[in-house]
Amino acid sequence: MKNMFALLVFLSCCVAIFAQETKNPVSSAVREILARQQKNLVAAAEEMPADKYDYKATPQQMSFAHLTMHVTETNNLLCAKVADVAEPKVAELKETDGKDKLVAAMKSSFDFCTTTLAKVDDSKLGDELELFGGHKGTRAMAMFIITNALADHYSVAATYLRLNGMLPPSAQKK
Repeated sequence: MKNMFALLVFLSCCVAIFAQETKNPVSSAVREILARQQKNLVAAAEEMPADKYDYKATPQQMSFAHLTMHVTETNNLLCAKVADVAEPKVAELKETDGKDKLVAAMKSSFDFCTTTLAKVDDSKLGDELELFGGHKGTRAMAMFIITNALADHYSVAATYLRLNGMLPPSAQKK
C-alpha cells in the first residue's frame, strides 16, 4: 500500500511538471533553442582568433566580424519586437571593432533575449507586428525567425571555423 501511494504521488508530480512545460509550447521551445544557439554562437565567436575576424569564405559573404555584429543586432531587434519592449540602447558596432567588443556585444544581446523572452507566453502568438523593413508578421513568425536565423548564423560560423582548421563547438567532444 505504501508503495502504491508513493507511486501515485510520484506520478502526480510528473503530470503536474509536464503540464506546466506544455502550457506555452511555442515560447518554451524558442527559449530552449535560444539557450542552445547562444552557447554555440558565443563559443564559436570566442574560438575564432581575433586576426581571423575579417575572414570571408568568398568575397560576397559577410566577414566573421560582420556575422557577429549581425547576430547581435538581429537579437536585439527581434527579441524586443517579440517581447513588446524597446531595443536596448547600445553603441553602434563596426566590423573593425575588436573581437572582445564584438563578443561582449553578442553576449549582451543574448542576455537581453533571455531576459525579455522569459516573460513571453503563447497567448499573443497571433498578434501582428512590424518586423523589419516595413514587413508585417505575427509574433509567432518573429519567434520562428529568431530560431531560424540563429541556426543559419551558427552554420555560417561553423563553416568559417572549419575553413580555418578549427572544430566548431557543436562538433567538439564534451
